[in-house]
Amino acid sequence: MQLSRFPRVRLAHAPTPLEPLTALSKHLGGPRLFVKRDDSTGLALGGNKTRKLEFLIADALAEGADTVVTGGGIQSNHVRQTAAAAAKSGLACELLLQRAVPWNDPDYEQTGNVFLDRLLGARLHIEEAGRDRMTELTRIAGEVEARGGKPYVIPGGGSNATGALGYVACAQEMLSQANDAGIAIDYVVHPTGSGGTQAGLVAGFAGLNAGVATIGIDIVADADEVTRSATEIVGATADKLGLDTMPAQDAVVVKTGYSGEAYGLPTPEMIEAVELTARLEGLVLDPVYTGKTMAGLIDLVRTGFFRPEDTVVFLHTGGMPALFAYRSAFEGAD
Repeated sequence: MQLSRFPRVRLAHAPTPLEPLTALSKHLGGPRLFVKRDDSTGLALGGNKTRKLEFLIADALAEGADTVVTGGGIQSNHVRQTAAAAAKSGLACELLLQRAVPWNDPDYEQTGNVFLDRLLGARLHIEEAGRDRMTELTRIAGEVEARGGKPYVIPGGGSNATGALGYVACAQEMLSQANDAGIAIDYVVHPTGSGGTQAGLVAGFAGLNAGVATIGIDIVADADEVTRSATEIVGATADKLGLDTMPAQDAVVVKTGYSGEAYGLPTPEMIEAVELTARLEGLVLDPVYTGKTMAGLIDLVRTGFFRPEDTVVFLHTGGMPALFAYRSAFEGAD
């Protein structure tokens, strides 16, 4: 897998650390836990989308675009990192923010990622939920063209075969770090929503014949759609890479039951996981993605899914700015 064949701009602080979660592993009674710190990619407080944007922004520049257009929920980590990548690359940025989460805290539309979106100079389009996101992004791109600009539309989460290349690179990076440390990784546990991160990992580990299983924790309360999307992007990514070893048909594993009622709504298990990880490891998670994913990982440990001798890597995809928009969910915490 020669990723050098694809246009790329360097945005991430990589390699990100691969660190042991010794206290958490001891508290849970095994297995051996590590964290891949993709919250530390840099670029406006970091996160997993930075890796995807290295390839997406490069593709936009190769096409001669002067404006990137993308969208997500009000507290989207993806749009915040896209705004930062655009600013760093000299591109204008148009962001569609949809009220996709029924969370009425007054902080929600003022702090966290929204504040950073504005600080980074992006133009925000805030609308109610219910409208098809890609239709709305196409409309905004048309407005850019009408003003004489050349837009480049990035799908939600940066999740397509181009963006997934970022997590093919991450799979390579993790294996190199594990080899250097004498670690054999059995599982990587990560949030999955739009499917691009999972697709890149699945395609990357398959292309390297690594024998590493990826477990996506559904954070959108729609596991069938998550699985469909990730599987589709896996195929497109494998084709893009020209893999000789194709991912197995059952390689996309999505675990359900941890998303709560809906995307973005806090759960007691998420709050427990965020507090436990912070107090045992000094590691800050977010309330939408990594908090629910850690809740899933903790439950999988407690219910015996993993063997005590397994080595499990938790992929920290960032998102901590959103914690401030959910401050009231943690009120009363000891």
